Amino acid sequence: MGPELTGWTDAMLAGHVRHGRDAGLPLAQPDIVRETRADGGFVLRSRTKLAPYGRSVVDWLEHWAALTPATPFLAERIRVGGVARWRMVSYAEALRSVRSIGQTLLDLDAAPHRPVTVLSDNSVNHALMTLASMYVGRPAATVSSAYARIAKDSSKLHRILRQLDPAMVYVEDGDIYGPSLAAAPLSCPVVATHAPRPGWLGFDTLTSCAATDAVSAAHARIAPGDIAKLLLTSGSTGSPKLVVNTHGMLSANQQMIAQCWTFVDQTPPVVVDWLPWSHTFGANHNFNLVLRHGGTLYVDDGRPAPGLIERSVDNLRDVAPTLHFNVPRGFDALAPFLENDDVFAERFFSRLQVLFYAAASLPPQLRERFERVAARHRRADDVPVFFASAWGATETAPLVTSVHFRHDIAGNIGVPAPGTELKFVPSGGKFEMRVRGPSVFPGYLNDPDASAAAFDEEGFYRIGDAGKLCDPADPNAGVLFDGRVAEDFKLSSGTWVSVGTLRLNAVDALAPFALDVVVAGHDRAEIGLLIFPTAALRALAPELDAATTGIELGRHEAVRRAVCRGLRGLARDAGASQRAARAVILSKAPSLEAGEITDKGYVNQRAVLNLREEEVQRLFSADDSVIVME
Repeated sequence: MGPELTGWTDAMLAGHVRHGRDAGLPLAQPDIVRETRADGGFVLRSRTKLAPYGRSVVDWLEHWAALTPATPFLAERIRVGGVARWRMVSYAEALRSVRSIGQTLLDLDAAPHRPVTVLSDNSVNHALMTLASMYVGRPAATVSSAYARIAKDSSKLHRILRQLDPAMVYVEDGDIYGPSLAAAPLSCPVVATHAPRPGWLGFDTLTSCAATDAVSAAHARIAPGDIAKLLLTSGSTGSPKLVVNTHGMLSANQQMIAQCWTFVDQTPPVVVDWLPWSHTFGANHNFNLVLRHGGTLYVDDGRPAPGLIERSVDNLRDVAPTLHFNVPRGFDALAPFLENDDVFAERFFSRLQVLFYAAASLPPQLRERFERVAARHRRADDVPVFFASAWGATETAPLVTSVHFRHDIAGNIGVPAPGTELKFVPSGGKFEMRVRGPSVFPGYLNDPDASAAAFDEEGFYRIGDAGKLCDPADPNAGVLFDGRVAEDFKLSSGTWVSVGTLRLNAVDALAPFALDVVVAGHDRAEIGLLIFPTAALRALAPELDAATTGIELGRHEAVRRAVCRGLRGLARDAGASQRAARAVILSKAPSLEAGEITDKGYVNQRAVLNLREEEVQRLFSADDSVIVME
């Protein structure tokens, strides 16, 4: 299993958290300039210059191993026979393991461009494999475990592995992932921590390898333009593309975050995080932020879903975070536990600085619930918990804009980070946003056509999202997310539906009952909504349990009345393009693993419509679970 430390206490960790919560929360002051273009578009950039940044984030592993060698870097729950304990790995121990694994990788008879591929959920050994690959100059690629654990067959996984042509594949458990790899097109070793299959290697074989000077030499040869990671796009609109993330991209992006969140240099982050490392949010934003600032990352083996959220709560009872990252469904799942357990809430908020949510999808009512709980459990002299957000993509490593100022505008995704230029191009009544800067990717692996199409004539990446200024007179007030450029559609009447605007208005009108909505109605006579319900909506039917389906909820009288009331409120003073006539309630939350939540953190409208085609058909049927506005 590798090195273990079992005696860490909050008192020991507190010594690592310099200054603490009473030091306030220093944030950079936005200083944005607007350049107006002749076509009616404009470019935003920060007057603050991006400071010099290192060649690679893995250099920080050496830095902290030398400066704070005993500080815990990675931790995970080990559950044996119903007993759980934390496995802790310090910075010094992590570096030793990374160098040993790196030697094994160098000893492989494989071309250096072939990536080390991880097919597993987050774990300490997963992190060590990824860091080792990057440390010796090999690309690292994490493939979502959903392709092996959730998919009905392994054909998509096998196509991805054929694209990657890995030099080594790592899985956490051979019993779980072995069946999917049995007929996979692999010509490389497979490594497992648990239950390696015949012919596979055990993870301990890698960590017991003695590192030689060749490891140091390989690490010294890393250049900022070298490939550090290959991340997959969701593939919701076709086959996944392999996004090149260079060492310099990742390092530049962490420097941008550090210049916006100046407090992280004063307080090394303590993070309990479930967000998967197959996506840029968890892998690049969160993991790299902890490493960049010498913090501690606790791998959360829970999920914001019934039966799994309890694990997240148990982990957060053990570890009081300084930063908490989540998607809206995660905040919605966590809120009742904080509201109903004062001891847990006091623990959770005891040193919390930031609640970070992705993109524009946190309902205001959900934010207010957290603010109320925080107010009850923080001292009078504490600064309020800061709600932060950001926007970006896998191709931008990921942050482009940052909310590093207090505001009360729903959907505000912040302002461009230092070093980044954000161009707004008029497009069908909206402004399409495009991005240029040192954290923007060079292209897709082995796909020159897609790479060329991704950039405009000025070298701006066409990210595909729309935005507008929160205050046209003040670019420092932030940018309002305005949906995907390509997700708008026409009704059969020829009326255009602005999906981004309608979605935000619908969530507001249905508050507090809709965590998010998906808008449907292409080529139909009217607009319909697919509703992801909150706990508050389920509470309207107390006699039904948490496993009740959306169909059953849609037939419940109190639920129907509440949703009808919201639809009427939405329709009031709205034109045909912003009036939803019907709705259905979905049973399952949007799946990050299946691509229903994008790497930018919001619901992927097209993916949900494609993956839940039966629900769309139900929405426009005469089924008695459909809620029709009266």
